[in-house]
Amino acid sequence: MPIIQSVERALQILDLFNEQATELKITDISKLMGLSKSTLHSLLKTLQLHGYIDQNLENGKYRLGMKLVERGHFVVGSIDIRQKAKGWLTELSRQTGQTTHLGILDGREGVYIEKIEGKLAAIAYSRIGRRLPVHATAIGKVLIAWLGETELNALLEGYQYTTFTPATLASREALMSALTQTREQGYALDSEENEQGVRCVAVPVWNHESRVIARTEPLDADLPRGRCGAG
Repeated sequence: MPIIQSVERALQILDLFNEQATELKITDISKLMGLSKSTLHSLLKTLQLHGYIDQNLENGKYRLGMKLVERGHFVVGSIDIRQKAKGWLTELSRQTGQTTHLGILDGREGVYIEKIEGKLAAIAYSRIGRRLPVHATAIGKVLIAWLGETELNALLEGYQYTTFTPATLASREALMSALTQTREQGYALDSEENEQGVRCVAVPVWNHESRVIARTEPLDADLPRGRCGAG
């Protein structure tokens, strides 16, 4: 397979930067690459034009550009969380005998994006794509518990606290109290708040930045009445 020399050199320039060499002079790059400054100048200007290299105007040194940060986030975000989590969901279902779910936040509702059926499943109706009220489910509470104040207030503005059972949280005050408890204990509970006879526990999945992934991908373990455990 033929190698395009200019592309290879451009990539080699990017590889020169690391934690110990966050900024480099063109003379440093020239020595490390074994290339003339005139050759490097055109390569650096091209990389700079497209945002992959930036130049510190105070000292003239070059550094990696923000376009790499943008592309890096695309790569991380493209990892299929369903495939990553499926093994854990399967194992949790095997250990508990209950149905396990993976869910994300979509607008003001949670949505199941993966499901492993349990042998002792207590939930009568559950499917991938099912939408869930955030105020009345464990998965919903986990989805919004770690949102920023502004984002959470926007989500709850005009929110309808539909009552599904006598245990449903029917007010903002009750929900906010439950969210505080969720953050303190690290998981959320649903004690027959959405379906009578069904109790659930949900935990968040955190990303590499210690944030709940993509507006959260929690684990939801459904447990029958009288039993409750965290997965």
